[in-house]
Amino acid sequence: MNDTPGWTSPGSASPDGQDGTGVPRPASPADANGSAPQWSKEQPPAGQWQPPTAPAPGIPAPARAQSGTGWGGGPHPQWGPAPAAKPGVIPLRPLTMGEILDGAVTTMRRYWQVVLTISVTVAVISQVADILSQRYLVPGTPKVDADASPAEQLSQTADAVQSTMTGMVPAILIAMIATLVCAALLTVVISRAVLGRPVTIGAAWQEARPRVLPLIGLTLLLAVMSVAISVVAMLPGLLAGSAPLAAAGLLAGVVVVVWLGIRFSLASPALMLERQGIFKAMARSAKLVQGSWWRIFGITILTQLLIFVFSMIVAIPFTMIAMLLSPEGIGGLLSGTSPENSWSFLITTGIGGVIIGAVTYPISAGVTALLYVDQRIRREALDLELARAAGLPGYGG
Repeated sequence: MNDTPGWTSPGSASPDGQDGTGVPRPASPADANGSAPQWSKEQPPAGQWQPPTAPAPGIPAPARAQSGTGWGGGPHPQWGPAPAAKPGVIPLRPLTMGEILDGAVTTMRRYWQVVLTISVTVAVISQVADILSQRYLVPGTPKVDADASPAEQLSQTADAVQSTMTGMVPAILIAMIATLVCAALLTVVISRAVLGRPVTIGAAWQEARPRVLPLIGLTLLLAVMSVAISVVAMLPGLLAGSAPLAAAGLLAGVVVVVWLGIRFSLASPALMLERQGIFKAMARSAKLVQGSWWRIFGITILTQLLIFVFSMIVAIPFTMIAMLLSPEGIGGLLSGTSPENSWSFLITTGIGGVIIGAVTYPISAGVTALLYVDQRIRREALDLELARAAGLPGYGG
């Protein structure tokens, strides 16, 4: 039953002799004589009620529903929530995984000059450090003595891996720092892209420059923390001389490192956009991630999987070309001579690495920044502040 004046439900009993329209039913002649009305035995078929929004069978829909206009030529009323405002690359509401990925790609496509300049520069720096490390610091392919015992072969392999990892440490640190600096600059670009405002490289660097040192400190702290957790987890097995126990400890350490990595994954944009210190940014990230760990973990894993697939698509052809251009060629590889330290091999694979970095850095940084924006929209109604900052009507100055 509807309390609106003049409306009752179809077929319901109407008070005071009304017929359901709010208008009194006129009395019949039988009512005037004071006797019960006499109805004919032949009655028309019962009425078939239809929902108000659906036309009766065989009757076309009203013209206003087809033309999109209502009574009097006005706009057709729209049912359901109004679409969210979208001044930039994302709608200002809680985002889906597809919208986060699309926002990162749209930012790269719409502001490609700024984005590619930043990402290509960082990729070149990372690849140069990697090439120099592999050329001068990393030994060649380890040679294991075939006549040695299994324990000696295992020891030789472990020594070779240790030498390789030690030689790659400078390149890894440079790549981590360069990647995070790239993420910082791209975070500034994305923060403007959300509002639909372009930004120049100079303006992005001017805003990001005061935060570079804290970002480097954050990167090193997270790296040292990850290594320390892994070493502590393996320590019981190493002290006991038990390889299975050390492997189990390493696995447990990796689980803890992944959990902490997701928990602090939003520290970089918090440090950049909120001007937080290192530890406050980490605490801010932990607060934003709380209750959404699995969602952020899933989006991060999917993003990294897409990046890995794209990297393999680009890296495999460049690796094959590098082998063909190396002095030993494919035959040298089959004969056991490794071309990995030759200049031709390193430069060719480095070109492929630059292409990979130029595309994947903006995607990775964009997803991280938009995850931060999404979590603040969900928890703190950041969409209202963004709409106000974008100057949308109806949100204040």
